[in-house]
Amino acid sequence: MDKKHVLVIGSGFAGLSAATHLAAEGCLVTLLEKNSSPGGRARKFEHQGFVFDMGPSWYWMPDVFEDYFARFDKKVSDYYDLLRLDPSYAVIYGEKEHWDIPADLDDFKAMLEKEEPGAGVQLDQFLAQAKYKYEVGIHDLVTRPSRSLLEFASPSLLRDVLKMDVFQSMSKHVRKFFKSEKIIRLMEFPVLFLGETAENIPALYSLMNYADIALGTWYPQKGMHEIVRGMVELAEEKGVTIRYQAEVEEIEITNGLATGVRLISGEKIEADVIVAGADYHHVDKHLVNPKYSNYSEDYWDKRVLAPSSLLFYVGVDKKLQNLRHHNLFFDEDLGPHADAIYRNPRWPEKPLFYACVPSQTDSSVAPEGMENLFLLVPLAPDLKDTEELREKYYNLIMDRLEKYSGQEIRSHVIFKRSYAHKDFKKDYHAYKGNAYGLANTLTQTAILKPSLKNKKVSNLYYTGQLTVPGPGVPPSLISGQVVAKEVMKEHKFSQKM
Repeated sequence: MDKKHVLVIGSGFAGLSAATHLAAEGCLVTLLEKNSSPGGRARKFEHQGFVFDMGPSWYWMPDVFEDYFARFDKKVSDYYDLLRLDPSYAVIYGEKEHWDIPADLDDFKAMLEKEEPGAGVQLDQFLAQAKYKYEVGIHDLVTRPSRSLLEFASPSLLRDVLKMDVFQSMSKHVRKFFKSEKIIRLMEFPVLFLGETAENIPALYSLMNYADIALGTWYPQKGMHEIVRGMVELAEEKGVTIRYQAEVEEIEITNGLATGVRLISGEKIEADVIVAGADYHHVDKHLVNPKYSNYSEDYWDKRVLAPSSLLFYVGVDKKLQNLRHHNLFFDEDLGPHADAIYRNPRWPEKPLFYACVPSQTDSSVAPEGMENLFLLVPLAPDLKDTEELREKYYNLIMDRLEKYSGQEIRSHVIFKRSYAHKDFKKDYHAYKGNAYGLANTLTQTAILKPSLKNKKVSNLYYTGQLTVPGPGVPPSLISGQVVAKEVMKEHKFSQKM
């Protein structure tokens, strides 16, 4: 029998994962990438000895990466070297106050106990629940395609769901254990990766605290793009053909069957199945004929998106003092900034921000004696994005960075590149310029997310951060696995998965 040809659109984590799983099952797989290099938001670029990861910079849930490579009888160490960061990161609460978050659990408990007597014991109880949620959530719930309520109908799973605080907010859950505002802000921080405030994220996601505190913050030597490089190497070993600068202009559909794609170059490529790892809204509204769209424009407009971001990639011609690899600036009140993202979209007056200095850990990402500095300000999607606004916020956060760290930085900047809404739209067709996909609110969880399969086209599927299981690098790896399994099951290509 001839091999079935599967086209995968987009070489982000989800697309690479889907392509590799399908190729390993015997499919002929072609992966089409619009840009000149792989990785989607996890691309990298280099400039005069500086190596910048363009997107993800946190390596959490190491077991998910281990499980991914183990599916192909490989190990993470076959592709990159991991280092556990200690301290995991720094939290800056004010000009004169910061916490270095220790990797050792006993040291972490002692730090909390110093801030709030009794918090160490409370942490044990909090983490016991978080561990349970992590084991059920990451190793069961997120691996389900979420196409039917029947997937969640078993009595044991229903018991698990009820025990996982799905209907309680993260904010209320944390406050059951801790009273200190500093500890509460620390415990609520991980859910910011999920695209909403703790008031609107289910307490299920305290599983992120287990990932943070118990499993640790890691760094792949030479940068996060090493994960992409390893995944590409594995994909090609399994037989995936990757084509760069191959942007899809149309998915061709006849009588409810996707027959292939037409590239912007005019080239046509036939396929038996198509998996879209590109931006879901872009595919749904621009690549398929409107009569085959899964959702209306009104539906999309009402989705709660995770934030966009203003990013700066900065090269500094000296070493920086008083900064860690990861630095979270919580030196302003979260409330007004959250309001500017989620309630009354606008550029925030006093933004919180994140500074990453990977060259503190890894000398290969900057020239000798210099520093690689990555700055991020979370923003509402779909804001007006101008060079003047970018420069205003660059100076605003640099003022605070310099004041906190006690040094002049701007006069030592020898390279600077900004990146925001317009760039996310241009490079990734990101809906409303979002950076992280769809927020993991209760009404956008599991079967309430956009479906991983087109409802009107029998062989068109979706993967990535706008469908199940959600935003983030580990969920994207799992998303590719889940959609590949659905393809194999429904099209009877193989029974291996």
